[in-house]
Amino acid sequence: MKNVLVLFADGSEELEAITIVNILRRAGVSVTLAGLDAGALRGSRGVMLMPDSTLDAVLHEDFDMIVLPGGQPGTNHLKADARVLKLAQRMAQQDKYVAAICAAPSVLAAAGLLDGKQATSFPGALTAFPKVKQQHAAIVEDGKIITSRGPGTAMDFALTLVERLAGPAKRQEVEAGLQR
Repeated sequence: MKNVLVLFADGSEELEAITIVNILRRAGVSVTLAGLDAGALRGSRGVMLMPDSTLDAVLHEDFDMIVLPGGQPGTNHLKADARVLKLAQRMAQQDKYVAAICAAPSVLAAAGLLDGKQATSFPGALTAFPKVKQQHAAIVEDGKIITSRGPGTAMDFALTLVERLAGPAKRQEVEAGLQR
C-alpha cells in the first residue's frame, strides 16, 4: 500500500487538504495528515482540523509522496519551517513524488526544487522565483513534481495523485464513485 504525507499548518487551505486526503483514502492509499504543531489547527477559512499526527512524529517515516496544500498564511508557515524544506528536498532526492497546490508550489521553489522545472500555482505565488518555468495549466507535472493552481483544481489534482500512485484504473474507479 502506498503511503502519503499531507502537511497542514495554521492557515492552510482546508478545502485542498480535505479533498486530497479524502480522494487518496478512497483509493486505498494510506494517508497521514500531519500538523506542523500539535492539536487542532485552524484553516484559512476558519475550519478547525485535527491532524492525525505532528510532523515531528512522522518526520523519519518512509512516504511515497508528500503533498502540500496552499492557503495563507499556511503556505508561509510551511515555507518558514526548515523541517518542511528539508523533507521536500529529501523526498525529491529519493525520487519520490512531491506535490503542491495553490500557493504551496512556492514552498517547493524556496526549497530549490522548481529551478528550471515547469510548475503552476495560484496566480502570483511563483513570481518571486524567476527560475521556475511557470505554466497556466490546472495541473503541471515535471518528473515526479506535481503542482496545481488552487481550490478549484483540488479534485482533479487529487485524482492525478491517485493515478500516479495506484494507476489509471484506480483513478477511474474512484472517479466513477464520485459521480463526476
